[in-house]
Amino acid sequence: MSSNINILEPKSLWKNFAAINAIPRASKKEERIIAYMLDFGNKLNLETFKDEIGNVIIKKPASPGMEDRQTIVLQSHLDMVHQKNNDTIFDFETEGIKMLIDGDWVKADGTTLGADNGIGVATIMAVLQSENLNHPAIEALFTIDEETGMTGALGLKGGLLDASILLNLDTEDDNELTIGCAGGIDVSANGQYSKENIPDGYVAYKLKLKGCTGGHSGMDIHLGRANANKLMNRVLVELSNDCKIRISDVDGGGLRNAIPRESVSNILVASEGETTFLEKIEALRSTIIAEYKSTDSFITLECETTEMPTNCLNEKFQDSVLKAIYACPNGIYRMSPEIEGLVQTSNNLARVLIKNGAYEILCLSRSSVETEKKDIVNAISSSFQLIGAHASTSGNYPGWQPNPDADIVKIMTELYISEFNESPHVNACHAGLECGILGTNYPEMDMISFGPNIRGAHSPDEKVQISSVQKFWRFFLKTLQNIPAK
Repeated sequence: MSSNINILEPKSLWKNFAAINAIPRASKKEERIIAYMLDFGNKLNLETFKDEIGNVIIKKPASPGMEDRQTIVLQSHLDMVHQKNNDTIFDFETEGIKMLIDGDWVKADGTTLGADNGIGVATIMAVLQSENLNHPAIEALFTIDEETGMTGALGLKGGLLDASILLNLDTEDDNELTIGCAGGIDVSANGQYSKENIPDGYVAYKLKLKGCTGGHSGMDIHLGRANANKLMNRVLVELSNDCKIRISDVDGGGLRNAIPRESVSNILVASEGETTFLEKIEALRSTIIAEYKSTDSFITLECETTEMPTNCLNEKFQDSVLKAIYACPNGIYRMSPEIEGLVQTSNNLARVLIKNGAYEILCLSRSSVETEKKDIVNAISSSFQLIGAHASTSGNYPGWQPNPDADIVKIMTELYISEFNESPHVNACHAGLECGILGTNYPEMDMISFGPNIRGAHSPDEKVQISSVQKFWRFFLKTLQNIPAK
């Protein structure tokens, strides 16, 4: 495998991707990438500025002969999901992404790659740099914090953009034209519990459930992959039913928009039931591996003795919190009755932390129907309010209503058929794209989203297909050349 992606075509796109991947750019920590983009635009002598929230806007006039075309927005987000495997030694604060070419794919060495949405950013940069590409007047919009709150899109004010068409470069299948998406909302539940001293006659064990495939909590939620938080809770409930155990702590998952891949729990087992406990662990391991062999082929449940913790959950709270997590909806809540194969409403039980007298549960719920989004929030909140938790919501953002009759949709559909001799999939997606939010301040703007094949987004398995990037680039340039007249 090679690490020199600068040899790939189109060179300008890949060179820009390597440049931004050298810059740490976690959500809410985009200062360095913002500075880089401002410098990038200024060095090109293009109108470049940062708005109040931190979005970067770079405007480029139409190329000769294209002055009569409608102005377009090219939009992608600057931040990326920072996730790594537990055994990967990597500091996202100081290190750039280490990329590898593996056949027809570019991936990272044990971390997320940042193709979501770095390929889109790099594509726009290549057009801004170009001196010989045909394109209409461009307003390049680089938003911040898409992955953890969409605060860049939410904070973009009306009047900054003049375009009538927006091309969002944040779709992950090269045969799709996305014209709608789900809205989302963060749901949190937290509280405190009384700790107890470790009872006599117990031995300490550490349980590690890891190797889950994970992935994007919107785009991959329908694939039936294991949720490590749900599975660990299932294990703890099964053990509680058949063995005498006490829980010291549970720590699973991470970012709300990533399906949890790992969970760790420190527990106590009564000495007289240790043999039964170990037999139960072996049975549970076999069951989990069998159930998820198709979707999570590397999943495993590890069990090892460990140092005695300092405290544990009281028995009443232990029973209550396990039941509440069991009751919490996860995965598909409802499929769309109108659009075949589209998830309409879902929830990702993203984070479970129970330790030292406090607990926190984090979810991300999505729906293209606002009333159903409210319904699933009520279901989640109720399951934890029953144990006295404080339930709250934040980061609410709207969905994007499809408009299949928009001119840009018809133009790009016909271009795709002409270029590739097949029809694209014109659809809506269950991910949270920024188009719905941007449309609130720019309601007259027609929008469409497309991009190359990206797999495993939001996980260390993330990769982007080289041949697909080339296909996407070709289609993208054709689209720029065929933007309709004013």
